[in-house]
Amino acid sequence: MNKYRTRLRKILPAPALLSLPLLLLSLLYGCGASPEKPISKTTTLLDTIVRIDIYEKGSEDILDECIQKCADYERRFSRTQEGSEIYRLNHAGGAPVELSNDTIQLIRLGLKYCELTDGAFDITMGNLSDLWDFKNNPGQIPDTSQITETVKHIGYQNVVMDGNTVRLMDPEISVDLGGIAKGYIADRLRDYLEESGVRCALIDLGGNILAVGNKPDGAPFNIGIQKPFDELGSAIASVKADDCSVVSSGIYQRYFEVDGILYHHILDPTSGYPYENGLLGVTIVCDSSADADALSTSCFALGLPAGMELIEKTPGTEALFITDDYELHYSSGFDQ
Repeated sequence: MNKYRTRLRKILPAPALLSLPLLLLSLLYGCGASPEKPISKTTTLLDTIVRIDIYEKGSEDILDECIQKCADYERRFSRTQEGSEIYRLNHAGGAPVELSNDTIQLIRLGLKYCELTDGAFDITMGNLSDLWDFKNNPGQIPDTSQITETVKHIGYQNVVMDGNTVRLMDPEISVDLGGIAKGYIADRLRDYLEESGVRCALIDLGGNILAVGNKPDGAPFNIGIQKPFDELGSAIASVKADDCSVVSSGIYQRYFEVDGILYHHILDPTSGYPYENGLLGVTIVCDSSADADALSTSCFALGLPAGMELIEKTPGTEALFITDDYELHYSSGFDQ
């Protein structure tokens, strides 16, 4: 444990750790020379920067509708907004709560990955996330007894669904869909854009990238994968994206350092502490952004051997794992 943490400190000097505590995933997409300049809309929603670029057949009205849809999904999926569907579920005291179709679909998909990873990915970790509070925490490690008590109330098996009704059998657990919601929303935005006749667009929800079609000149988009802890946000690799999604999870996104030890936001639901498995990040490439979102966290949680095994048996899905020696590990079908 200490060897790994010491090594991380050598990778990133302490000043950089302190100055970039809220560094978000940076998948830098380059379009190269394209026949036409995109129309774009950027705003802050979903606790991140949302950007939509439309290259063909688009309009300002379509962009505005995309932003409105993001706001609507946030009002339903947010764990912290009072009155949201997930907020109501988490504060129902174990009583059944009727939810909208989108929220039901999202919870079902989340539970699928909970089961697939045997709980390494778990959508009931809201209280543990609150305890660590990596978004605002300047470097306060939770008390061990607090972590132990919080872990007792994590368990996706306590989420019981009956049609559009959901009940939390342990009223003290807290559903958190943050590990999959942005991907689901990106998929729904793609559906809307395609229905509106848009043939070429890029959806960026805080680094969750989804390419609608390809570039206007017919070439795929080139998505740069950020080099972990690089202060300039330079790319360590790139992905050719043609009508697919590219999503990454890594320890360099939200973290803090205490006494030379790095603590990051990808938490182990069993121990209550950040995962330590020699990985810096995982990038997933597949058609569904929701699947890519869930798999990026799931594969990080599983570690390189088990994570790669999962990818190799998942059709239409590729992955890049970055280990703490900055070595790149590609799945067999990854287009390099």
